[in-house]
Amino acid sequence: MAQDERLEAGSLHGAGARLAGRRCVITGAARGIGAEIAARFRAEGAVVALADIDPAVKATADALDGVAEVVDLADPAATRAATESLIAALGGIDVLVNNAGILRITPLLEITVEEWDLVMDVNARSMLVSTQVAARAMIDQGPNDRGVAGKIVNMSSMGAKKGGANQAHYAASKAAVSSLTQVAATELGPHAITVNAICPGYVLTEMGAATRTPEMVATWSALSPLGRCATTADVAAMALFLASDDADYCTGQAMNVVGGMIMH
Repeated sequence: MAQDERLEAGSLHGAGARLAGRRCVITGAARGIGAEIAARFRAEGAVVALADIDPAVKATADALDGVAEVVDLADPAATRAATESLIAALGGIDVLVNNAGILRITPLLEITVEEWDLVMDVNARSMLVSTQVAARAMIDQGPNDRGVAGKIVNMSSMGAKKGGANQAHYAASKAAVSSLTQVAATELGPHAITVNAICPGYVLTEMGAATRTPEMVATWSALSPLGRCATTADVAAMALFLASDDADYCTGQAMNVVGGMIMH
């Protein structure tokens, strides 16, 4: 679908849609949280461009009248090229959601340098690269009629605030995401770009289904005063808020979506 046709399709959601006509790039969007965010954004009138290493991202994008790039985000050159391509396909960018990430469960004393580097490359370095590309495009576009040039939403984790056993590299990478978010918010704020992070807790996605047991879910759920784990819809709702006009004065924050498992 051509860009003008996608924008027209987005406008069909009506003037009340919270992201009507917004051009949104979302990484890690083949399935799970990323796909849920893409669907929620599309339902609110956005046009979406998706990136993922999983070829299924193309079917996800097609279902949302969007475009997609299959890319290994551990490769910085490929990440840069894919982000540039997706922005060009949309004719610009209003929102970047850096959602892509990987989880490895390995005891501290058994983590290899190669495994450490892979988790850091995907979870943190890829966000630096895509943020650089998107922010330059947002700066070139300049602010809209609300004085906002763009929104960047990074996926951190509860693990950034309270690291769990056997997740040293994952927790460290997500702490890096939260710090990157703060620095980016500081440097990009003068260009009218907001940058925020989301810190989900235990989210019941496909990624962990193979190793997840009912007993594990019960244990995690008991950590929340609400008595349950998060759904992908819970996380997507926060992403929508941060991407919307409602969060125009919110930047540099790491927003918990943890059901009270931690309270800060």
